[in-house]
Amino acid sequence: MLRFLLVRIASAIPVLFILSVVTFAIIQAPPGDYADYIRSQLINQGGASYAQAEAQAQAYRVEHGLDKPMVVQYVNWIGGIVTRGDFGYSMFYNKPVADVVGERLPRTLLLALVCHIFASVLGIGFGIWAATRQYSWIDSLLSGISFLGMTVPRFLMALIIVYLLVFQFDVTEIGSFFSPQYGGAPWSWAKFVDLLSHVWPVVAIATFGGLAYNMRVMRGNLLDTLNAQYVETAKAKGLSGGAVVMRHAVPNALHPLVMYQGVVLPYMLTGEIETAIIFALPTVGPAIVGSMAIGDVYVTATFMMVLSATLIVGNIIADMLLALLDPRVRQYGGA
Repeated sequence: MLRFLLVRIASAIPVLFILSVVTFAIIQAPPGDYADYIRSQLINQGGASYAQAEAQAQAYRVEHGLDKPMVVQYVNWIGGIVTRGDFGYSMFYNKPVADVVGERLPRTLLLALVCHIFASVLGIGFGIWAATRQYSWIDSLLSGISFLGMTVPRFLMALIIVYLLVFQFDVTEIGSFFSPQYGGAPWSWAKFVDLLSHVWPVVAIATFGGLAYNMRVMRGNLLDTLNAQYVETAKAKGLSGGAVVMRHAVPNALHPLVMYQGVVLPYMLTGEIETAIIFALPTVGPAIVGSMAIGDVYVTATFMMVLSATLIVGNIIADMLLALLDPRVRQYGGA
């Protein structure tokens, strides 16, 4: 297993390098940079003439290396990451990019992991429930819920919830994790409850989409597995229906869902990103959109690299879980 893990990590390094090149090139492709944002701010809010604003913008480009070719900018950025762990400097936030990521990424990952746990437990449980009651009203109800979760856009659900909270229930504290009185207060039960009251829409929406997928896949795979010959043999030996389902059918039906874990973390992150943008929470989503809008390239590139890294890490974890679950993978996969 250790050799298998080391091989997967080694193979991930060139993938990350290629992703970094592609990501940086795509981000730099649109015309304009942060100096253009400064120029527009000087003209629109500072009352400067175009010539004065352009002169200051050009001076800013020279000072921060934005006037250099894209290849040079990429080499400087990736070189700083490899040699010093320096992800660059955020021109908009006026602090190192590592600080911006350190502030927003942990809370984003925590939200995504909570959503993933809820989606997996509820989705697998509902999938088993629906498959063992095929064509019943329970199966029809859960299938309808799955259809809604797979088809309704998450940003639309977020907009609907924002509308209901603001215009129907007069909720004014949108766009933060805590109420003002708990912002700098030490952790307590009251502060934790206040946190839940602010983040439950994000958790509910992101969980709903993942739950729907897990439930649909689990139901379909379990129905196929229940018709397998070894399941019929287990029933013929006199095992109870619950033992046949949980001990023989469910472990084999879980294989596709285990492989799904390789992409679920980025999926949950994007679900959190969509809803966090609507609710204006200080997480990764608003930072990515905001940095792209103003040309803060190093913030955007770093966050995109983080999302790429979560996809690679998720695939490695999925492969290891599958190897632990299925002895055949360990035997033929070199683990």
